[in-house]
Amino acid sequence: MGDFERDTRVEGEAGRYTGHLSQDWEIWGPNGGYLAAIALRAAGREAKIPRPASFSAHFLAVGGFDAIEIDVTPVRRGRSSESLRASVRQGERVLLESIVRTAAPSDGTLEHRWGEAPEVRDPAELETIAEIVERLPPQPEERSPFPFWDNLECRPTDPARIEEPPRPRPPVALDWYRFRPRHTFDDPWVDAGRSLLLVDTMSWPAACRPHPRDSGFIAPNLDVNVVFHDAAPESAFLLSEHECRVATGGLMGTTGRVWSEDRRLLASGTAQLYCIPSRA
Repeated sequence: MGDFERDTRVEGEAGRYTGHLSQDWEIWGPNGGYLAAIALRAAGREAKIPRPASFSAHFLAVGGFDAIEIDVTPVRRGRSSESLRASVRQGERVLLESIVRTAAPSDGTLEHRWGEAPEVRDPAELETIAEIVERLPPQPEERSPFPFWDNLECRPTDPARIEEPPRPRPPVALDWYRFRPRHTFDDPWVDAGRSLLLVDTMSWPAACRPHPRDSGFIAPNLDVNVVFHDAAPESAFLLSEHECRVATGGLMGTTGRVWSEDRRLLASGTAQLYCIPSRA
């Protein structure tokens, strides 16, 4: 099992940082949201304003579980906002290019919250996937071969998708997640990284729902774009809401939202997936 704070740490100064990709976050290679969270955290080390506002990245290559270098370059520094470029390299290969925006808190401005969180039960009222499977009749072994999933405790808001035989479902994924072994983080960049990882990763679980499990395809993310609305470092569980309204011509566009336990919208974003035949 990986530790999100430990495994996203970076070392260095003056725009040059190093990190290491842990195999505990493997899923089709190093998980993209995990890699993005490292870039976000490196930008946080360089930022003068300690509040992430948005993150946008292109995934350019699949890395190995080894050392990485992160170059962080200020694009613009202002008194109320900054723009920082974070590039992740492994040797001569660029794995990710990203732009990070910061913004200082501002009092006395226009404020509103519109729209309600999905109507779902609280995580304390729901079973984990492991608990659901435990009470079901024995099934053929379907445990994911990827260690990434050991790092997140999932509590499905619709247990029927686990209890019932597999069938096509709407391209929607709505589940509570809690990071393991540590659930919450005081560092605002690590806390925002939780939402970033969920917006990136849970796009495929939504996109693949209408299709057979053995479709023979996977869909790596080409990019991820997230805006951070609010922070909830006290919220152990995060509600991940995703949908994929259109999949055509190899592209699967997804939208995602992340909510706190008290139903505040913390982050929203998009990802574009590229559907390709699986090598497995």
